[in-house]
Formats: sequence, structure tokens, C-alpha cells
Amino acid sequence: MTTPAIELVDVGKRYGGLQAVESVTLAVAPGERRVLIGPNGAGKTTLFHCVTGTVRASSGRIRLFGTDVTRLDEASRTRLGMGRTFQISNVFMDLTVVENVLLALLGKDRRKWTTYRTLRTYAQMHEQALDRLAVVGLQARANETVRLLSYGERRQLELALALATAPRVLFLDEPCAGLSPSERQLLSQLIAGLPRDITLLMIEHDMDVALALADRVTVLHRGKVILEGSPDEVQADPEVREVYFGHV
Repeated sequence: MTTPAIELVDVGKRYGGLQAVESVTLAVAPGERRVLIGPNGAGKTTLFHCVTGTVRASSGRIRLFGTDVTRLDEASRTRLGMGRTFQISNVFMDLTVVENVLLALLGKDRRKWTTYRTLRTYAQMHEQALDRLAVVGLQARANETVRLLSYGERRQLELALALATAPRVLFLDEPCAGLSPSERQLLSQLIAGLPRDITLLMIEHDMDVALALADRVTVLHRGKVILEGSPDEVQADPEVREVYFGHV
């Protein structure tokens, strides 16, 4: 039996009297595209934070490729092959596009502690950064300051940053949020084109985007999993239609 890329067993997160996530169990196979959906407040982002190490789960076990990471911090999980984007844009606005990617590459390199070298002296790493930017369609804008990019292009840059460390599993938190229809289409195409040696777990509110990208869909409601299945099964389920779409 193939070891899951992501495995959660009875994962929960409590904030005082609020049970934000309750007994979530799921397994994502290597190379799978899994999408989490659910109404606002369903616990999707909280669950993401637990899996990626941004917050500590209150209960349960979390494994990445068979390794128990429940007690590991976010940096340690990254070293095991995790990459992620955030719901809110998270880039260095006053640096250039390529400098942002170079910093992401240096994050996993022991040379990051060498304070007397400038970024321009890392020639091989600079080429790697340009390669990552080519994947997301930003190579031509490598030397421009990030604040000159459109919001959609900053989302493309965030994807390049997540890919910079060659992750085995990638977590995307609403990557298409706030984008125009044309920008959503472009970013969806970039995500769909990622190689299958990268496992993908994604939160997405745009149902057209979510169902088009997913191999399987997990539906959360009030912190619990209420259904897991194919896009067609989820779209046709009466309970999902009630809690997510507002009708049966």
C-alpha cells in the first residue's frame, strides 16, 4: 500500500471554548490534487495552519510521507518537502521579483548565514530563480520591483516562491481569491500544469476552479468533514448543496 503524502488522523483545533476543527481524518495520495471546500467559518484555513505547522493542533496526528510532523515547527516541515502559499499576499514589495525568489531559495541553503555576500553573487541560484519565474510566466519581469506588479502577478510570484524549494507537497490557500476572471483562468492553468510529482492540497472558494482542478474534494462544515468524493459526487450531494450552495 502506498504511503499517503498527507495523512491526518482525528486532527482537532480548539481555541478556548471554540472547536474550530473537530476530528478530521483524511489521506491524500502522492501526486493527488485534493481541494478543500466549505462555507466561511468551516475551519478550512485553521486546518491548513495545523497541517503546515503555523499553529499547533490540539489533538490528533499529522504525517507527511509517513513522517509524524505533529510536533514539528513550520520550518522543519518545509525541510521535509512542504511548500505553501497564504490567503493574504505575502511578498517583499520593495525588492525585485527575482530577489524575492532568491530569498526563498536561500531559506533552505546553509549559505543564508553568510552575511557579507550580496544576492547578486549567487550566480547558480540566480538561474534557479529565473527558472522558477519562467514556470509562472514572470521571467520577463524578474528585475522589476514587486510593487509594480498587478495583484494577479503577485499571486503568480507567490506560487513561484512556494515552488522555489522544490516541494514534494504544496498547500495553496485560496490562490485565486481577489483575481479577475482572466487572472483566475491564468493561475488555474499554471496550477493545473504543475508536475504530478508534487502533491497538491488547496482551499478554493471559486467552485469552477476547485472542481476543475480536483481529483477529489473534501467538504468541511463547522469544523467537520461531511463528505469526501469526486467533483461530480460532491456537486450532486444534497447536503453539500444545502450547506455550501444554499439550496438542494
